[in-house]
Amino acid sequence: MAPQVSFVGAGPGAADLITIRGARLLRHADVVIYAGSLVDRELVRRYAVKADVYDSAGMTLTEVITVIMDAIAAGKGVVRLHTGDPSIYGAIQEQMEALDRLGVDYQVVPGVTSAFAAAASLRQELTLPEVSQTVIFTRCEGRTPVPERERLSEIARIGATLVIYLSVGVIEKVVEQLLCGAYTPETAVAVVCRASWEDEQVIEGTLADIATKVREAGIERQALIIVGDVLAVRREGLKAKSLLYDGEFSHGFRSGVTV
Repeated sequence: MAPQVSFVGAGPGAADLITIRGARLLRHADVVIYAGSLVDRELVRRYAVKADVYDSAGMTLTEVITVIMDAIAAGKGVVRLHTGDPSIYGAIQEQMEALDRLGVDYQVVPGVTSAFAAAASLRQELTLPEVSQTVIFTRCEGRTPVPERERLSEIARIGATLVIYLSVGVIEKVVEQLLCGAYTPETAVAVVCRASWEDEQVIEGTLADIATKVREAGIERQALIIVGDVLAVRREGLKAKSLLYDGEFSHGFRSGVTV
């Protein structure tokens, strides 16, 4: 028997970027608690056609758990709808911990995180041969601190592709810390605001000018910062191509052809 409670990733914004499983659970839910400040209300209207809907933007953890437990007591199915993928800055662990203490079973349904929607909007691969084979999801410290070893200035030493969440409001601080590492003022940067939404904004530049461009565009929240040499490839060309489709490269599904 499936759990009565499902944590569902709503995707990055566009109503049709939720997974088929997530949409099915919404259609059958009796109660939906959604992150109203981040999840498009159109998505809820489209799929949660028979549910009692709660906007969690103004709710506390205790209030959320109370709604869930009341629904369970009434034999109702609950969907807790989070933006993007719940495992990335989703604040679901504390909710799951509370349900664990109460002996409530639940499931987690993944979603498309905004990092991948942003990469799609940029038409950009985040990992490229001989450029970067590592992608780091991170954020700048703010009201929520980060461990000292994970400060941007420390992570920047790696020189990997960075996807920086929840930090566009302190973009000048982000730039300052990144320049302490492997990046230079010429390193390519893109800022994608409200990726996949109808009012999506894309700002491209370098570490030297991105902060000014972002401020001029009036972007203060709901934006991702993507940093790394992969972003310069459209301008400078590929350094190397993947061997996956190279005619001389053999793998388990194809024998290489010697020319």
